[in-house]
Amino acid sequence: MAACGVLVAVAQLADGLPAVGAAELLIFLALALLLSPWAFPRSVDAAGAQRASAADGRPIVYWRPGCRYCLQLRFSLGRLARRAHWVDIWHDPAGAAAVRAVAGGNETVPTVVLGGQAVVNPERAWLREQLRSS
Repeated sequence: MAACGVLVAVAQLADGLPAVGAAELLIFLALALLLSPWAFPRSVDAAGAQRASAADGRPIVYWRPGCRYCLQLRFSLGRLARRAHWVDIWHDPAGAAAVRAVAGGNETVPTVVLGGQAVVNPERAWLREQLRSS
């Protein structure tokens, strides 16, 4: 996304439209940030998340970069998102396997595991409530 933004900005600059190029570059950079792992709390591996969840009772959220449903869930949680243990299934094969085990062999995210119960594509309000009570 960032590279595309630079290319678009350079093209607009070459056409004599620096303000348009700058605006488009900012839009592309914002999209790149939103779709990157930086928009999420720091990911941990699946084993670490399972140990931590067993100790503190907080949910585990399995996600992957670029997933619009994960983004919607993340932003709807606001600051409460930091109370969950986030596992990026693209960087943790054990996390991907855990999701496939509860989602019929698919890597459907977001998947939330809380107290041994897995919920694929959870309701945002339900997860907010779980995070508030943890």
